[in-house]
Amino acid sequence: MNLAAALPTPLLMFGATVVLSFVLGLELHGYRRAQDEGVGFGTTRTLTLIGAAGFVLWTLDGSAPRGLYLAGLAALAAWLLGDQWRGRRSAEAGALLPGLIALLAYTLGPLVQTQPDWMVAAVLIVAVLMLAEKPLIRRLSDAVPASEGATLAKFGILAGLVLPLLPDRPIPGLPSITYSGVWMAVVLISAISYAGYLAHTYAFPNAGTLLTGLLGGVYSSTAATVVLARQARADRAVAVLAPAATVLATAMMYIRLWLLIALLGHWRAALALALPFGVLLAGTLGVAAWLWRGARRDGNVAAAPKLGPHNPLDLPVAFLFAGLFVVFAALTAFVTSHFGDTGLHLLSFIVGFSDIDPFVLSLLAGHFQVSEQAVITAVLIASGSNNLLKAGYALALSRQRSMLPAAAWLLATLLLSLAWAAVAG
Repeated sequence: MNLAAALPTPLLMFGATVVLSFVLGLELHGYRRAQDEGVGFGTTRTLTLIGAAGFVLWTLDGSAPRGLYLAGLAALAAWLLGDQWRGRRSAEAGALLPGLIALLAYTLGPLVQTQPDWMVAAVLIVAVLMLAEKPLIRRLSDAVPASEGATLAKFGILAGLVLPLLPDRPIPGLPSITYSGVWMAVVLISAISYAGYLAHTYAFPNAGTLLTGLLGGVYSSTAATVVLARQARADRAVAVLAPAATVLATAMMYIRLWLLIALLGHWRAALALALPFGVLLAGTLGVAAWLWRGARRDGNVAAAPKLGPHNPLDLPVAFLFAGLFVVFAALTAFVTSHFGDTGLHLLSFIVGFSDIDPFVLSLLAGHFQVSEQAVITAVLIASGSNNLLKAGYALALSRQRSMLPAAAWLLATLLLSLAWAAVAG
């Protein structure tokens, strides 16, 4: 017989509240010991009893307006204010953290009774991490400039303000593409690019050249190629690993494109591109590994080149992406209606010499007068011609013979993409 099923539900909820409050108390106690602080207010026993009291008062109230629970909250708040007043001369006793943890413990009872398990777990995990990871949080706070707060606010504007306000209706002249669909693509690609930007800027600020290529490729393989090529020309030590890093940045392009296609719900296109992208990715990673092994024998490897202050969450960048999305969608609609598959393939080759992300996403979002296979072929051609652009950048900007193998492979990926497109078409 299942013991949990045999016990009354209120008893299980009360037990969960007591255990969670006890865990908060243990973490607060450990935090104080780690900081060489006294026990002070908010011991493990105190927090456990506060959590139990919150559960009992919420249960006794039964329904709104929850007078008993609110009275208990007011009493707890007065107690915490009194502790703050008494501790004005002592940094330990007057700290805000124990009081905040006590308030959190008091709310655990209502949380356990009214919210799903994942919500309760998320609240407890955040509280525990805030207590247990103070050194890491302090290092992160010291390392992140104030401007990143504004950057996160921009993402809040992109995802939390603009996206809900946009209507889910077609753009005039583009019946298959909606305002909200365009902005969803902006939000998703901004999020992926920003993750790569944060990793390179803060998690691995002194990363080696190879890691620079990998992380740079997350938000722009073309930009990473340009920076690596320029640094390879200026510093022969960087030039040792720049070819491998350049190829690795292109490998990340395939991963980023495929993830964007899948996350935006274009499953049929993602499945159709899984094999060609997988083959190109495997080959690109193999070439990167071969170039890296060859570079290791040289030995003299410099620090990683800087990718600069490019921030993929800048609002002008987001608006530019949205504008390009709509422009490419309109251009694709015109070309496909007048020139069919051949016109689309030529357009995709030309677009490859610019930013291909808005073109690819607008192509997949629209229902143009071409076959689905023609659309998949256009994605392959655009990614291949973009690699041709990067090969030109790698050779022209680096002026290093060591870049020849990387440029040759990038050219080979174009030929492989065209060959695959020809066979599949």
